[in-house]
Amino acid sequence: MTEEIIIAGFGGQGVLSMGKILAYSGMMQGLEVSWMPSYGPEMRGGTANVIVIISDSRISSPVLTEFDTAIILNQQSLDKFESTVKPGGVLIFDPNGIIKPPTRKDITIYTIDATKKSSDLGLSKIFNMIVLGSYLKVKPVVTDQFIKAGLEKSLPTRHHSLIPENVKAVEIGREFVTSYTV
Repeated sequence: MTEEIIIAGFGGQGVLSMGKILAYSGMMQGLEVSWMPSYGPEMRGGTANVIVIISDSRISSPVLTEFDTAIILNQQSLDKFESTVKPGGVLIFDPNGIIKPPTRKDITIYTIDATKKSSDLGLSKIFNMIVLGSYLKVKPVVTDQFIKAGLEKSLPTRHHSLIPENVKAVEIGREFVTSYTV
């Protein structure tokens, strides 16, 4: 099993952290992982993406041009990365701010309105974990116990009190991911 993922959106949406938590979770599960972030000079508001590879065999290169899954959180990223999903692959997107939705018919597309859900719950800081939960519903590449372990490894100790809230957000994300028809 090898899963090659791109997660892309604006800085401040937790794109890099989501990738880091996913990579640490895979590593804690005993899988081979690669985490390669890319972001502009802005801390918030600029574009950011991260390539995560999770595999049960050695990873030869972290550099990819095509992906099994794209998790897209803004229009710029959708425009840039929709075409990079391998035929038969998966695209998951948050519809907030998307004015030109995905159009491909050779991939499976899902939507998760994580922006609205996290806002409704008054928990905008867990937006990325809701998105991660939706991804794990569609592609369960790591198990729940290792998501918690990945959170423990990637979050600073001073934020460990937030781990139960983050784990709950992953569960919420699983409940609200829906198929999208082009």
